[in-house]
Amino acid sequence: MNRPLEIVMPIKVQTYDIDFAGIVSNIAYIRWLEDLRVEFLRIHYPLDQMIPAGIAPILLSTEIHYKRPVRLLDQVEGHLKVHALKAMRWILDAEIKTHGEIAATAQQSGCFINLQTGRPIPLPEELMGPYREIAKRAEST
Repeated sequence: MNRPLEIVMPIKVQTYDIDFAGIVSNIAYIRWLEDLRVEFLRIHYPLDQMIPAGIAPILLSTEIHYKRPVRLLDQVEGHLKVHALKAMRWILDAEIKTHGEIAATAQQSGCFINLQTGRPIPLPEELMGPYREIAKRAEST
């Protein structure tokens, strides 16, 4: 982990990620973004705490920009950080890098829902508390 509310993790390109042209298929990037979000939650607010509390995150949008191709034997690293946490919505920024260069950038947004009602709820304090602390430190510097 680099900074609070940011993660970096290696990504292994699998043979099933490759398309007929020998490069990683666009759909693999979407799966990698899911892997990054799950790892982020594992560190900051694990699903095994969230689900018994009756809440879950849902994805509202994904925007991705492909910058360079990734191939089977490339070393790939995923970076994910919080762009913004609002009362009812989260926004995350991601970068997929290969050999230290950006291969793709993405931004995703979502919210948390009450599992019984399916309705959006305010963001959990487990995420908002650390985010507010980071914002306070940034303001004081």
